[in-house]
Amino acid sequence: MRAAGRLAALAAALALGGCGFFGLFGDSAKKPMPLTDIQARVTPKVAWSLSVGKSGDFRFTPWVDGNRIFAAAAGGTISVVDAADGRAISRLETGRDLASGVAGQGDTVIAGTVKGEVVALDPAGKVRWTAPVGGEVLAPAAIAGKSAIVRTGDGRIFGLALADGKREWVYQRPVPALLLRSSTGVLATAANVVAGYPGGKLIALDAEDGKLVWEVTVSAPHGATELERVADVSLPVIDGGRICAAAFQGKVACFEIQGGNTVWSRDVSTASGLAADDRNVYLSDDQDQVHALDKATGAARWKQDKLLRRRLTAPVAVAGHVVVGDSLGYLHVLSKDDGAIEGRLSLDGGAIESLVPAAGGLVVQTAGGTLALVRF
Repeated sequence: MRAAGRLAALAAALALGGCGFFGLFGDSAKKPMPLTDIQARVTPKVAWSLSVGKSGDFRFTPWVDGNRIFAAAAGGTISVVDAADGRAISRLETGRDLASGVAGQGDTVIAGTVKGEVVALDPAGKVRWTAPVGGEVLAPAAIAGKSAIVRTGDGRIFGLALADGKREWVYQRPVPALLLRSSTGVLATAANVVAGYPGGKLIALDAEDGKLVWEVTVSAPHGATELERVADVSLPVIDGGRICAAAFQGKVACFEIQGGNTVWSRDVSTASGLAADDRNVYLSDDQDQVHALDKATGAARWKQDKLLRRRLTAPVAVAGHVVVGDSLGYLHVLSKDDGAIEGRLSLDGGAIESLVPAAGGLVVQTAGGTLALVRF
């Protein structure tokens, strides 16, 4: 099979934009593990919900801006919702097919399109500017000062002026022939833009000019074939003076932000992001087992293995619990102490795409188009 064909197969296997690696290693015929009865100690409830439009082949993450939530749909609409009661405030029409969730700052709302554009709107829905970037923008922008930082599917990172969309800088580097098609974006700190890359690399760029500040190896690729050597790094998490990241078919590791020294590293593979609280780092591995690792040492605290093959989202730590969503429309609430499933909630049956802590609960967006606020 040619590299392009392998890449297409890999992209197809990651139908939810990288929320689980499923079906490439002989288990495509295996069904998601059936749910078993639980001793419910937590009762998640939907405070409000409404339809904002389906996601199609993409994954959309809502933007929470104070008491407003902005949620995009594949058809080009961006719904503006009151976070307190779920009331639809307005609906912005971009006139374009969208491929990413929403970000913004102040009165500027930004989204990425299927045709390789970044579009910015004002609160009334008027297009302020568009910026061509020559590739799908599959993840929400990150805001760094007066710049919007966007990443295309081929790994290029652009700094665009928030005021007018003018290109300030672009960063690109060689990537392997085979990589995950995912909705992994970038993080922006006060001074840097941090991104995971294929080949097991984690990098930081200067937010003002896009120049490389530092680079560390999360996990070195290994294996004899291109498929075995896929080691894309997912979105990292910053925790105080440390940054933690994970590589598919590789490791999860934490580094000192200043100097890049490795604090700890463990052999766990994941294609989704991480979460952290005051004690642990959490992740869903590529078999859909949820892990808690000691934040200081990387030691395993617990592993939850009753959600296998359910294509889990990255975990979220919220309200004293650890929450993951699955591809069948369920939220699972896990104890942060031992990983026991202590609560469960079914939404619209569509895959859970995004979990964003907000408004005293968790904002959830599904592939079927439901936007909901869940409280515990």
